[in-house]
Amino acid sequence: RLGAGAAAQAEIAALQARGVSVTVHQGDIADEADVAALMAQLHTSAAPLAGIVHAAGALADAVLTRQDWSHFETVMAAKVRGSWNLHRLAGELDFLVFFSSGASVGGSAGQANHAAANAFEDALAWHRNARGQPTLSINWGPWAEIGAAADRRLAQPGGLRPIAPADGIA
Repeated sequence: RLGAGAAAQAEIAALQARGVSVTVHQGDIADEADVAALMAQLHTSAAPLAGIVHAAGALADAVLTRQDWSHFETVMAAKVRGSWNLHRLAGELDFLVFFSSGASVGGSAGQANHAAANAFEDALAWHRNARGQPTLSINWGPWAEIGAAADRRLAQPGGLRPIAPADGIA
């Protein structure tokens, strides 16, 4: 939705210098028309689409008694509609990776919507694998330095230690 910032543009340039084909498309993964347009663009390019890493997400935390549909809609847009759009519209892939969350199996305070949305990605990965479509759903814990947990300073004493970005990438 936001496009590639300066740091991302530098990484893209480095990948392209190594011969990697990189396409940046600004749009909303939850919008079926945006995803269809992107897939049409990719399917007509010289480099075939081999795989997708779906890392989009949003948070709208609140204790369960204060969660209304808008909290769920905010979180489920990228995770549920986005992953479903990719499943339906991407075609044959060598791989599809969902950046899910450990919240889907372990829960997190104030994140019932987040747990549900990530559980959908986990279930969709199982469904795709059963159909012979290579899919992985990674139940990440909090990352250090980057991402929603770092932005919100969610590290808690006695909780999961944040994943160093170098370790996560490795």
